[in-house]
Amino acid sequence: MAAQRASDEVIDRSKIENRAPSVAALFVDRVAHSPNREAFRHVDAADPKKWSSVTWSEAGDRVRNLAAGLIVLGVQAEQRVALASATRYEWVLADLAVMCAGAATTTVYPTTTAGDVAYIVANSGSRIVFAEDHAQLAKLREERSELGAVEKVVLIDGDPGDDDWVITFDQLHDLGEELLAETPDAVHDRIEAIGPDDLATLIYTSGTTGRPKGVRLSHSAWTYVAAAIDATGILDADDLQYLWLPLSHVFGKVLLTLPLQIGFATAVDGRVDKIVENLAVVKPTFMGAAPRIFEKAHARIVSTVREEGGVKEKIFDWAIGVGLRVSKAKQAGKSPSLLDSVQHAVADRLVYSTIRERFGGRLKFFISGSAALNRDVAQWFDAVGIVVLEGYGLSETSAASFVNRPSAYRFGTVGWAIPGTETRIGDDGEILIKGPGVMSGYHENPEATAEALTDDGWFRTGDIGEMDEDGYLRITDRKKDMFKTSNGKYVAPSAVAATFKGICPYVGELIVDGEGKSYCVALISLDAESIGEWAENHGLGGKSFAEIANAQETRNLIGGYVEELNAGLNRWEQIKKFRILDRELTVENGEITPSMKLKRKVVMTNFSDELEDLYN
Repeated sequence: MAAQRASDEVIDRSKIENRAPSVAALFVDRVAHSPNREAFRHVDAADPKKWSSVTWSEAGDRVRNLAAGLIVLGVQAEQRVALASATRYEWVLADLAVMCAGAATTTVYPTTTAGDVAYIVANSGSRIVFAEDHAQLAKLREERSELGAVEKVVLIDGDPGDDDWVITFDQLHDLGEELLAETPDAVHDRIEAIGPDDLATLIYTSGTTGRPKGVRLSHSAWTYVAAAIDATGILDADDLQYLWLPLSHVFGKVLLTLPLQIGFATAVDGRVDKIVENLAVVKPTFMGAAPRIFEKAHARIVSTVREEGGVKEKIFDWAIGVGLRVSKAKQAGKSPSLLDSVQHAVADRLVYSTIRERFGGRLKFFISGSAALNRDVAQWFDAVGIVVLEGYGLSETSAASFVNRPSAYRFGTVGWAIPGTETRIGDDGEILIKGPGVMSGYHENPEATAEALTDDGWFRTGDIGEMDEDGYLRITDRKKDMFKTSNGKYVAPSAVAATFKGICPYVGELIVDGEGKSYCVALISLDAESIGEWAENHGLGGKSFAEIANAQETRNLIGGYVEELNAGLNRWEQIKKFRILDRELTVENGEITPSMKLKRKVVMTNFSDELEDLYN
């Protein structure tokens, strides 16, 4: 693959210049242009093993009725409607309905505690709340005294009983149907009145400390990002997306906006444990995910082959070696040798094709975002014929600011800026971003807004990075995560962790510390699935996770990988001592976000005693 410059990219800028004035208008336009094409697939309510297909016209009718129902409930322009639910088709319908009613969606993770739900709903001023089920409803009831502005809760699943504070999803739909029978243009008029700068979404950042902040994103921000990605030509109307990401997260939300612009279909299922199984059934052409998904898939495949051993392991290693040589030749803009080309064709039949079939067999590419992807993992996937395009953005920039292109991707970078986004690197190495996708500010938080945005509109990302001469951006680390040892040397913990994940197939997370100390230490969480399989074959079968983590055999295993890691690090970055944690990190304990991003500071707080022991 020949090296290219960002300035050489062919862009259809008319798509950005002529974009729809609002997400609601974009949706209505899509329904009008593609009424009979498939819009969504979702798991059948009666049989979770079956998928139901919905056309754009059918989705349009449902959204229109739900939007009218919200109007009946008194929702006005730019008022907030909260959505507390896992990723599912009804989330999509509710979100679109909120925007078609002229209101703005407040996103709430289903894992959010009752106290934080109350804070988000109250801080946003949400008048209506969609609750997925009785578990979400219970949180609202528990904190009802704090939710005086909430006039109605819409329950997606379940029976509300005699509580007149609650109506069902179907009842909301019926209210809207009745309004439209009397006033057919009720929703149309709301959509026509929406301005590009009107509030579309309040996304509350998960944050590592303190209360979450509400990021204000306009209709123009969403339509810009969708049009800019469309302008690159990396997707078309014949694509099929598999969407599992939390739609309360900006990454999931932007992937929900793209089909409105481009017209492809999206299969929706938020169950993380069903991703691989569903990929084989749905056979998508692309999917977005956090790096942990790719790291786990890579680790699972490699560890399974290692445990089987024998001829199969030898063939696998040979095939991966051939694939890596071909991949590196492409990255250097060269053609592989004749011998490698012949061997590659054989390896494809024996190994690569089988791996690709596990993911459905039709993938054009994966998109990785929300955290750094290990370069070796990305190159391993490339070796077997699956491209993982790493991208970059934040909640404050509508998710997509940079993304690698299928025809010009470069490992270890997040690619080029999307058309219309400006970037510069500050004197301290911080990445600054400016463009139509940048937030208008934090909701009711002028101090935080002033700290994040410069007077001339540049957003301070808090990330450290560097741009090469071809326009590719490489992220070094979070500015706030980098630390200095007592010897005055800086360490980028995320970069060290990403390297380790490419070496060790049994690791979940590596948390490096050493601030103000003479050497670095690490907390290591194990991946339950891969370490469990290893344990079965090494005399630890039937043991609990904690027993496996504490076993000397496990320490010896992981210690070998730490030594391999250290061999490639600078002396001051090397891990001198480590502690294997006796449990996995969880969303419930606040240690990872629902989008599977590590909350480093929380982990260090939760395991402060273990860290201290490493220095005693």
